[in-house]
Order: sequence, then C-alpha cells, then structure tokens
Amino acid sequence: MCSLFGFLDYQGIIPHKVLRKLTQALANAAEERGTDAAGISYINEGKVVVYKRPKPAHKLHFNPPDGTRAIMGHTRMTTQGNEKYNYNNHPFAGIAGDTSFAFAHNGVLWNDKELRKEKLIPDTHIETDSYAACQLIEQQDKLDFDSLKYMAETVEGNFTFTVIDDNNSLYIVKGSNPMCLLHLPVLGLYVYASTESIMKKALKQVGLHKFAMERVETDEGDILRIDKNGEVTRSEFEFKKYRSKYSGWYNYDDSPYYNIHEEMLLAYCGCYGVDSSDVELLLEYGYTCDEIEEMLADHDLLHEALRDVKYMCGENIYESCYGGAF
Repeated sequence: MCSLFGFLDYQGIIPHKVLRKLTQALANAAEERGTDAAGISYINEGKVVVYKRPKPAHKLHFNPPDGTRAIMGHTRMTTQGNEKYNYNNHPFAGIAGDTSFAFAHNGVLWNDKELRKEKLIPDTHIETDSYAACQLIEQQDKLDFDSLKYMAETVEGNFTFTVIDDNNSLYIVKGSNPMCLLHLPVLGLYVYASTESIMKKALKQVGLHKFAMERVETDEGDILRIDKNGEVTRSEFEFKKYRSKYSGWYNYDDSPYYNIHEEMLLAYCGCYGVDSSDVELLLEYGYTCDEIEEMLADHDLLHEALRDVKYMCGENIYESCYGGAF
C-alpha cells in the first residue's frame, strides 16, 4: 500500500510559497499509506528532476524551485525491493523516444519477472516490481496514450500509475487502486492524491479547502492527460479485473474473492516473513485489513491472533514458521 500525490498549476497565479507548502502537506498526509520512502518529481528548465529518499515524508524537506508548475509524488510501503537502496524507490526516471519522464505506481504487480522473459525487458539493478511497467513504456519508444495503454494492458496486478513528462504534462492511468483528483478552477489548479482523506488533510493545512472545487471522475480503465495549459484529454485501456494468484476472476459471481486491500496484504505479507496462508486464515475469521497490517509489523500480535483462531477451531497447538507450538 503506497500513495500517489501531486498537482498541476496551469495558470501560474498561485505563489510559490503556497505550492511549496502544498507539496509538503500532500507528502506528509500521504504517510498514512507508506513511511518507508518518499519522493517527488518535477520539471526544471525542461529537465526531469527526481528527489527521493528512504525516509518518511515528514523527515524530508520538499523544496522544488520557483517556477515549478507540476509535482508528481509518492510515499512508499515496501513490498518488493529494499527501500534502503534508494534506486528501488519511486518515482523512477525514464526516456521514451525524445521524451523524458518520471513514473510512479501505487499497487503490486505480479508478473514483472515473467515480463522480463516474455517481453525481453532488460535486467536491471532495480528490484521493484513497478519498474517493469516503466520499462514497458520505454520499450514503446514514445510516451502517449498508445504506449500507456500497452503498458497497462500488459502488466498484471493492482495499480494506479502516474507519469509526468518533460513538458509538464501529467498522466493518470487508473486501475483498481484509488485516486482522488480535484480541480480548483478559480486558481487554475489540479490536485490529486490516492485517497480523499489525504486530499482533505493537505488542502485544509494549506487553506485551499476554502476555494470552490470540482471532482474529476476517474474510473478503472481510464487514462487522463492534463497538459501544462490545464486541458484534459482522455483515453481508455481494457482493465483486467484479476483476483490475483490467490483466487480466480472477479466475474465469477458464485465464488468467493478478495477485495483489493486484501489482495495487497496477501501479495506483500511475505516481505514481513509472514506466510500468505496465515493471512488468509485471519481474513477468513473476520480480522480486518488494518488489524492484519498492524500484525505484520508486530509478530507477537500475529502469534496471539493465530493462536486464538486455532483455539476457536478446536486446536490447542499450532505449528508455524514463527517459533513452534503455541
């Protein structure tokens, strides 16, 4: 679980001090979905700049230069690729034909290793699953709706992607993961964040919540482009509603399935040394995703919950990979 955030200022009437404060407020609020690393990307004199560190956002000072018109940001909860190696963190820099860009992803991809074989994506020192999607765009040798459609229809997993190019155009590729996009027309400003709660917290901190705003709807399968003049254009891709490797397809109405949050828990629990079968067991017995997330970071809580579940099943002893019998 990670968060995307950012803005595009297409009129240039907002003071730089306010935009700088908005950048930090969005990043800090986005910590609710990830504190392992944080980063932003922006365009300075026609060049893509990426600043990221393996630290929580509130411990970083995001200070893009005066004249910055768009920010694309990310806070990370690590699933694949050690965040201590900064090259594993978002955003990622890329080049597609004559266009430089930065790329960020909220979600988990399941077929990144297969893509390296099937699509002949070059091996790299970057271990993060998301980077395979960035390479797919580069492989198309262009950054446009067609290359983003190809990328989104080729990867498998839970995702929403954001891309910023060297001409200050912002792209949003909306999969199953959340996205809140607002337009403040009187200010000439688009602002986005993964969730509405992040958005509300940040706008209130900066004082922008007092201005009239419109929600820009994004549905699964949408690709939005907002250019430097604030013009929005749209395209679509065929969104495949996977149930992931843990279950079947969503359109099998007569079979049980996991929601997006549950699938993400199952996908990244191994990063904490927890077997997915234990997470499945806890979900089956009514534990919430928030409760299980807390357990992933505290194995004592996990042991206690698994012991209780086994007791309810009539088993007094539970052998597991966490240290023998309870």
